[in-house]
Amino acid sequence: MAQLEVSDFAQAVIDRMGECRDERFKQVMTALVKHAHAFMREVDLTPEEWMAGIQFLTATGQKCDERRQEFILLSDTLGISMLTVALAQARGAKGLDAHPGEMPTEATVQGPFFWPGAPKLDLGADIGEGYGEPTLYHGRVTDTSGQPLAGCELDVWSGDEGGLYDMQKGDSMSLRAQFQTDQDGNYRFWSIKPTFYPVPGDGPVGAMLDKMGRHLNRPGHMHMMLNAPGHEKLVTHIFVKDSPYLDSDAVFGVRNSLVVDFPKHGPGKAPDGRAMSKPYYTAKYDFRLVPSAG
Repeated sequence: MAQLEVSDFAQAVIDRMGECRDERFKQVMTALVKHAHAFMREVDLTPEEWMAGIQFLTATGQKCDERRQEFILLSDTLGISMLTVALAQARGAKGLDAHPGEMPTEATVQGPFFWPGAPKLDLGADIGEGYGEPTLYHGRVTDTSGQPLAGCELDVWSGDEGGLYDMQKGDSMSLRAQFQTDQDGNYRFWSIKPTFYPVPGDGPVGAMLDKMGRHLNRPGHMHMMLNAPGHEKLVTHIFVKDSPYLDSDAVFGVRNSLVVDFPKHGPGKAPDGRAMSKPYYTAKYDFRLVPSAG
């Protein structure tokens, strides 16, 4: 049997997949093997460095539990999550007949703090009382031709005024809920003005970022996940326009179209009719969803 040399190993692995019946899997694995082997040759990776990489991935898995997903954090901070989002949105936009002002709302990363099963509340409910500066979120959900989408489900969540999410504090669910748009596609709810915050830095991903010379911070944002019958699911954020770190988001998730003014108002009657005894903010954003393929 011929001995394999440095340049032979990648092709030898690929050749072993000759009987693979899943063509897409074979395509992906072939490219992965080619690029992984090319990377190792390019940097002349040592056995000690490879073992350090294995130990890093092991530690990343060990940091995961039912509430924390360190691998998502790793994917986010390496820009891989946003790349998959951008590729998916580019595929969905192909052939879409929409004017520039009617383009679909841009997606961004889901992040590691989504918690399924948030309480279902009526429009206008307040999920932020006692957690920070009160903010009214409101707007409209339509398709790309401007038709309102009634009954669209909005799953929303954010951290508190200190930037911590409920699951980081070990609390029961807070600052998260599910709403449905009204017959005209309108939504509204009260929460808080989100602040910037660091992604978890106490695990292997935090150590990696420190060694890279990078900060841990994300700009202030409200998470929004929208589901409407006959339309593609949208996972996105609303970013606070005056927040620090918009230009250096640790997970590369900022999109200019998602950056929103949060004007401050004095005590008085809010746009939804609520009497406010202290200052509050508003954030208006209209979402446009893409019809499902087929």
